[in-house]
Amino acid sequence: MLIRKKFGFESAHIVRNCSSDRCRRSIHGHSYKVEVLLEAHALDHGQMVYDFGLMKGSIRDLVDAFDHAVTYWDRDEADYIDLCQRFSARWIAMPVSPSAEQFSRVFFVMIDALLQQTVMVNGEADVKLHSIIAHETETGYAQCFREDAYNPRMGTIRLQDIVFSDQVKAEWHDPQLYDKLLAGAQFVNPAVTLQVHTQDDD
Repeated sequence: MLIRKKFGFESAHIVRNCSSDRCRRSIHGHSYKVEVLLEAHALDHGQMVYDFGLMKGSIRDLVDAFDHAVTYWDRDEADYIDLCQRFSARWIAMPVSPSAEQFSRVFFVMIDALLQQTVMVNGEADVKLHSIIAHETETGYAQCFREDAYNPRMGTIRLQDIVFSDQVKAEWHDPQLYDKLLAGAQFVNPAVTLQVHTQDDD
């Protein structure tokens, strides 16, 4: 079974080397929508794949990091990178171009790592990230599956190569969120006291 949760953010970028002249030469912004699709072949004690409320925590923080931020390719010109950092408190450096395709891959890599490091305590079973859909416009989006996220032909994305400004990190519920993710720390979901027991619980 699949479930999906949609998030939104406003962000600015330049997409170097693309065919569209305006997009490759001028800073511009989009109202992005990001859909996180999870899959499982069993349901938890609440008879859910994964509680939508849990997705409002660290997953939302990782997506919200891009809101009102300038996102740039870390291979761009040094002068441009310097301007992004000097005139925007919220910026993110990525090891790939900030296209819709690469946004979907970056979100997949981050959220996949987060889920793998999450201790699920409410009977969840084989919950995995199925795909990420990154909507750049009302009519254009990119969908990333696991084989895309880790495909070196599309560019290698490592967690340590995604860099968030101090202001972005300061606004997370846990300013150490990304440091913990990089360190492989566990994220433990809140304990749940069962109110109704089923035969499967016995």
